[in-house]
Amino acid sequence: MSVKRSANLVIVLFMAWGLIAGGCAKKEDKLGEKSEAKGRTGLRKAELLVELPDYCNTPDGMALLADNSIVLSVPNYNDANAGAFIMKISADNKVSNFFTPPPHPKTKIAAPMGICLGPSGDLYYADNQFFQTPHSSRVMRIAMKDGQPQEAVTAFSGMNVANAVVIKDDCLYVSDTVLVPDSKPLISGIFRFKLDEEGVEIKTPIEEDPHLIAKITSQNPAIGFGADGLCFDSKGNLYCGNFADGTIHKITFDEQGKVTSNTIWVKTEKMKCADGLCCDKKTGRILVADMVQNAIQMIGPDGRVETIAMNGDTNGADGGLDQPCEAIFRGDEVIISNMDWPFEGVVNTKWDKPYTLSVVKLK
Repeated sequence: MSVKRSANLVIVLFMAWGLIAGGCAKKEDKLGEKSEAKGRTGLRKAELLVELPDYCNTPDGMALLADNSIVLSVPNYNDANAGAFIMKISADNKVSNFFTPPPHPKTKIAAPMGICLGPSGDLYYADNQFFQTPHSSRVMRIAMKDGQPQEAVTAFSGMNVANAVVIKDDCLYVSDTVLVPDSKPLISGIFRFKLDEEGVEIKTPIEEDPHLIAKITSQNPAIGFGADGLCFDSKGNLYCGNFADGTIHKITFDEQGKVTSNTIWVKTEKMKCADGLCCDKKTGRILVADMVQNAIQMIGPDGRVETIAMNGDTNGADGGLDQPCEAIFRGDEVIISNMDWPFEGVVNTKWDKPYTLSVVKLK
């Protein structure tokens, strides 16, 4: 991709994501008030986990593997000339190049975002193509053999902004962050596919495809993105972060898998953005990457929000949060991907080296 095309892409993204925090009130609502003191006084310091190679200028989604290593998607939105990668961070925090995602046959680029581990040991990742061609985003499956990646094949396609992916039982769920472009308020949603449906392409109009199980509406008129991070709890409830509104939706199901409710579970002024989500199924705690505030929020099973890490503008060299987009549990650690992709209204003001992952120790 040319430098000019890369720059144009970044400008488009800034316009779409700009002004996210504009006009946000400072007053805490009732849900946040009880945990405000705990959230602020209990802040942990984010430390440096690893510095990424210079060609990893925009890290994004992560997945924890059985051996405590982490795979990291790198779409490189800041400088698309670098290409796109999936990296690996070993259990002892050594960084290596794990896999090079294949470009889309039409757009000639790859843009891996959310990534997750499947029951077979294969990896699935969202390939976001919306900024090139609508209805071209897809979910890719990386076939694994003896712990090594083989080829990537298209599992499901036809989405706009394929973003987060999560698997439960025999189904894959993927958020489409712009389900209906230019809708006001913005309509986004969540698709569900059976893993054995591989090769399915969503029909248009995509908001009428039967694989769509939930719609999410964003009320913030200044932002062009909605449904984002996804996770399940131990009871089988699905949670989705609304990027624009900073709210968490809870989706429940009956025994046949039919959606029985789709409600806003958490809404508090202390959380400005809900990007990547991760649930610790043993405790029911959910991590939320609050990109706008350079913060990581943790939600208890009762819905109360605690800010576990937050800092001002930084280049991340000391391990400080540098516009975090995702956080995952690894034992007693919280591992954080710093996207460092500034836009108007966020604490982070400059894209700069180093490109990093941070860690927050819970004990």
